[in-house]
Amino acid sequence: MNISRSIFRLNCLSLLLVLLLILLTKRSHLEVGDLFANPFFSPHPNVALLTRTFQLLCSVPFMVCTFSYGLLKNMKSSYLEERFLLCSAIFTGAFLFNEIYRVHVYIVVAGFPKIGVVLLYAVLLLTYGWFFRRELKATPYQLALAGLGLLFVAMAVDLLHLPAEDHPSLLEGVPKLFSEINIAFYYWYVCTCLIEKAFHKNSTSSL
Repeated sequence: MNISRSIFRLNCLSLLLVLLLILLTKRSHLEVGDLFANPFFSPHPNVALLTRTFQLLCSVPFMVCTFSYGLLKNMKSSYLEERFLLCSAIFTGAFLFNEIYRVHVYIVVAGFPKIGVVLLYAVLLLTYGWFFRRELKATPYQLALAGLGLLFVAMAVDLLHLPAEDHPSLLEGVPKLFSEINIAFYYWYVCTCLIEKAFHKNSTSSL
């Protein structure tokens, strides 16, 4: 698999779909910013459509890592690889839980500054990266870094409190959506490679 070509095609296709949704929303005389509104019932299908899409994408790394960890446990695989997948499943699962139940919002409402929440995320990410730096270096980690960079761009836009006429929902929502598209693809690719490696090792040893 040519990963660079796959990443390019995935992002181009995703961008075209997002632009098409924006165009269709504007032609329907609906609010473009509603595409990234908080999920709640509305008679208009565009409301929170991409927010829900983002949440679905957040479930991909958690499910892929959990499933792959279960497979590798029953195969002749490296303990370090198993530990990497297990911790990745826990880490991405915690992020999924936060996105669905909006834990960070409750923390801010409780009086904790929003910038403090962002710094907490950064510390957790750095800790994860430090402990698994060797495993990450063996993967196309640049893709994960790009996804994380886009996520922090979205957080920065949220901290700026831009006026409504500047479409802050789009400026925050689009980078956030593409961050998870790339992160989901990263974990899917890494898990696929690890399973193929373990399967090849098992096939070779059985001969």
